[in-house]
Amino acid sequence: MSTTTVTRQIVRIDEELCNGCGLCVSPCAEGAIEIVDGKATVIREELCDGAGFCLGVCPTGALTLELRETVPFDHAAAEPIIAEKKANYLAQHCFRCGVSEDDRPLLPVRTGGDSTWVCTRCIPALIHG
Repeated sequence: MSTTTVTRQIVRIDEELCNGCGLCVSPCAEGAIEIVDGKATVIREELCDGAGFCLGVCPTGALTLELRETVPFDHAAAEPIIAEKKANYLAQHCFRCGVSEDDRPLLPVRTGGDSTWVCTRCIPALIHG
């Protein structure tokens, strides 16, 4: 049985930089990343859509995107994982104003050495002071 491969964007995790904090697990809606033996690991490449939502929350910069040969993204395999995560998710909040992601879009941000979330309304204040 041959496996089809494609060249696409996928998350790469540098094990030497990874501290095992697990902050990257939650932003991965498809469930491609888990903590294995104390390190973040892409457990199934077909679940990584390459969107990179996990990158911004990594406090050590261990996660990057790379373009390489791998298996295609499997939408059908990801759907039940996404549905389960949506049913059990904990809303994140903007570190500046406290608004929930249920009320306003949030983006990952690094500030003061921390990886956190900021809402779209607070971003200009971060940029312009």
